[in-house]
Amino acid sequence: MKSCNKRLEAMPFGGLYEIFTKANKLEAQGKRIIHMEIGRPDYDSPDFAKEAVKEALDRGQVHYTDVNGIEPLRKAICNKEKRRFGLEYDYETEISVMSGAAEAIGVIMLTMMNPGEEIIVPSPFFSAYREQALIAGVKLVEVPVRMEDNWQLNVEEIEKRITPNTTMLLINTPNNPAGYVLDRDNLEKIADLAKERDLIVISDECYDEFIYGEEHVSISTLDDMRERTLVVKSTSKQFSMTGWRIGYVLGPANAIKYINKVHQNFSTCATAFAQWGAVEAFNNGDSFIEDMVKEFKRRGDYLYEAFTKIDGLKIVKPKGAFYAFPDITAFGMDEREFCNYLMEEAGVVGVPGTSFGEYGKGHIRLAYCCSYEDVVEACEKIKIALGKL
Repeated sequence: MKSCNKRLEAMPFGGLYEIFTKANKLEAQGKRIIHMEIGRPDYDSPDFAKEAVKEALDRGQVHYTDVNGIEPLRKAICNKEKRRFGLEYDYETEISVMSGAAEAIGVIMLTMMNPGEEIIVPSPFFSAYREQALIAGVKLVEVPVRMEDNWQLNVEEIEKRITPNTTMLLINTPNNPAGYVLDRDNLEKIADLAKERDLIVISDECYDEFIYGEEHVSISTLDDMRERTLVVKSTSKQFSMTGWRIGYVLGPANAIKYINKVHQNFSTCATAFAQWGAVEAFNNGDSFIEDMVKEFKRRGDYLYEAFTKIDGLKIVKPKGAFYAFPDITAFGMDEREFCNYLMEEAGVVGVPGTSFGEYGKGHIRLAYCCSYEDVVEACEKIKIALGKL
């Protein structure tokens, strides 16, 4: 039988998971490996959320739920969003609970776009965006965000890429992989363009809690943007619940109605007992978040200071998320060669920047969501390895 349809023939393989597999093999052979390739917080999920899951299982909460999520969870999410970020959404009609943010973004593309339409995405970007666009049969158009511009998004670069087929813009702030945060002024310029050119905006805000000395602003809160923005968030990072697969979309009721319908036909509903655990996380997890973010800031600060002392590495201090995205062009290797060298020489695993789009060229991504001790060790080993070049 054939392998796949025509669209998926362009699906990229390798990248992050190729590196991850190689690292695991080296580790199995006895080599000390520091994993900085996967964006998974090293914290356990909150105890009170896990207890709520156990209680839900004991109560028999193991069956289908409402397609858009159980009512207590929708209420808890909307309350938390208002409490921490000033976002106001109706828990009955303006939220859909999904099986993670990745499903949410894919479902939005399938719901809101027609085959052949174009979605503009700042690059570098979370690698799943490209694959979700391929699955949906739409064209992803990259717009550069560059370190030399202090990782701010140039609206003129977006405008140059708008065609009659452009219907959506996807932004991700705080950003994976570059760790930048789009400030209010930058977002207002983006919002003005979206309104002028009648673009729907997907705002991926999964790292909204991971802000270091900045303000998280959702583009949905700017003038006249609520009705053209779909906000995507997740429990994965903010509560260290990556395997629970609970994400959500906030947006206008007329769009959520159809988003729910597509979601229903993919996964029916998010896992019932995981939803009950998430209720407790949203209701009682503020201090858990604050403690984790404080610790991640400590790790990111250490990594940044260490990297500024390594000749050849160029880095802008991350303002959000938990990734460093240094420029490695001074070392005369491409991104894949550089990552392989670090893995073999230093035992530190990173991801080639080109795994995150065309404009990740010349960079690698390192996730500092491993332990503080691992971050310190990794920085020293990277310094020694690069000193040999």
